[in-house]
Amino acid sequence: MTKLFWQSLLAVPAALGAAVAVSGSAIAADAATTQVSDFDQDAVQLAQITSVSELTDVLPSDWAFQALQSLVENYGCIQGYPDRTFRGQRSMTRFEFAAGLNSCLDVIATLIAQSGINPEDLATIRRLQEEFQAELATLRGRVDALEAETATLRAQQFSTTTKLVGQADFNVVTPIDIVTGEAATSVAARARLNFDSSFTGNDRLRIRLQSGNGNAINGLGGLANAGNSGPNYNVGIDDFYYQFPVGSRLTVTASARGLAGDDWVTSTIVPFDGPSVADAGGPQFYDAGGGGTNGAGVGLSFALTDSLIFDAGYTAGGQGAFDPSVGIFAATTQSYIAQLSFLSDGFLDAGIAYLHNDRSIDFQGGAAGGTDTFAGLLNLDFGGFFVAGHGAYTSFNGGNDFSWTAGVGFNNFLAEGAQLGVYGGQLPQLATTSNNPFIVEGYYEIPFNQFLTITPAVIYGDLNTAAADDEIGLWGAIRATFRF
Repeated sequence: MTKLFWQSLLAVPAALGAAVAVSGSAIAADAATTQVSDFDQDAVQLAQITSVSELTDVLPSDWAFQALQSLVENYGCIQGYPDRTFRGQRSMTRFEFAAGLNSCLDVIATLIAQSGINPEDLATIRRLQEEFQAELATLRGRVDALEAETATLRAQQFSTTTKLVGQADFNVVTPIDIVTGEAATSVAARARLNFDSSFTGNDRLRIRLQSGNGNAINGLGGLANAGNSGPNYNVGIDDFYYQFPVGSRLTVTASARGLAGDDWVTSTIVPFDGPSVADAGGPQFYDAGGGGTNGAGVGLSFALTDSLIFDAGYTAGGQGAFDPSVGIFAATTQSYIAQLSFLSDGFLDAGIAYLHNDRSIDFQGGAAGGTDTFAGLLNLDFGGFFVAGHGAYTSFNGGNDFSWTAGVGFNNFLAEGAQLGVYGGQLPQLATTSNNPFIVEGYYEIPFNQFLTITPAVIYGDLNTAAADDEIGLWGAIRATFRF
C-alpha cells in the first residue's frame, strides 16, 4: 500500500479522536460546575490554518497539543475561528463537527486521487469492516443511547444552577430504665430538603426546608437529628444563607436564618459530632446560651494557612432582627463566636473558641442572663482509632459553669466506613439552682450504602435533678438516615 493511502486512513480516526477528546473534556468541565454551556448555533465562518502556532489559545503545555499539531501540520484538516482561537475547553456543536469532518474528508479525497487504490487495499478495508462490524454497531448504539439520555436530562433538568439534596432521619427510642415523662417507646423524625445554588462555581446559596416531629432524652439535650415542627409536620425554612469567596483564603457568609453557634465554624473538631444519636455528641456549649438560629447574621472564615483556620460569626435573633424600629444590632437575642482551628490530615486536630450570648437559657427554659464561654477542643487520630473531647468554661449572671466530654472511637470497625464510638461528659447547665446533667453514649454508625446509614445506640443519663428516684435513665435507640 502507498504511504499516502495509509495517511488518508489515519486522518479520519485522528481527527475524530481529537474532536471527541476536546468535546469530552469540555463536557467534563461543564459537569464539574452547576451551569450548562450556552451553545451558539449561529453560522461561524471557520478559518483554515497551516500551523498550530497560529492558534493563540493553544499552548505546548496543553495535553492535546501534539494531536492538534499533527492534524494541522501533517493533514491540514483542522480549522480555527476567525480570531485565530481554537476554544478547546468548550463543547463542540454538530455544525462545528460537520465542518471539521468535511475538511478532513477533503484531504482524504485529495490523497486518494493522488495515490489511487488497488484491489488488494479495498479487500483489506472490507475485511476490517466485517471483522469489527459488531464492535462498530455496539459503539453506534452507545452513542445513540447517550444522545437520547442527554436530550432527556436537558428537557427534564430541575435547574441549570441549583442542586436538590435531601436527608430523612427516623429515630426509635425505648427507655430501658423508666424516666419521668419518657416511660414508653417513641418515634422522632426529621426531613430536610436543601436547594443549593451556585452562580460562579465557588459560591453557594442554600435554602433548606425542614419538617419534623418528636424528640427524646429531653433534659440531656435531646436527639441530634430530630426537630419538632408540630404534630402535622409543618414545613418551614430552616436555613437561608449565601456564601461566597473573597480571594483565595477568605469566605464570607450572609445569613437571613438558621446560622448560629457552631454553624459559623469550619469544624467542631470532635468526631462524635454527626455520628452520635444524642445531640450531646456535638459540644453543647455552642448551643447553650440562646443565641437564636431564627435570626439574621454574618460570618467569615479565613484560612491563615492550609491548616490554620479562623472563623467568626454574629447572629441577631429574637425581637428586633427583622424589625426596622429596633434593628439587627439592638435585637433582644445576640450571639458572637470566634474560633481558631488547627486542622491537619494527620495526628492532631485542635481548636480554641470564644462564644458570647446576651441572653442564656438553661435546659428547662428559664432565663439566666448573658454568658461568656471559653472552650478548647481536641482530637488525636491514631489511624485505626481516635481519642477526642472538649472542655468549656462559662460565666453568666450569678454563677459559672464547667462542661466537658471525652471519648474514644474506632473507624472502619468491622465494615468500611463504619464508626464505633463511646463518649461521656458533663453537659452545660446555666441556671444557678440546677446541677449539670451527665451523659454516656455508645453508638455504632453503619453505612449500608451511599443512601442508607443505620446507627444503633445505648444512652445513659443522670438528669441530676432533685428527684432522686427518677433522675437516672437508660435508653436504647436506633436511627435510620436516608440521603438522596
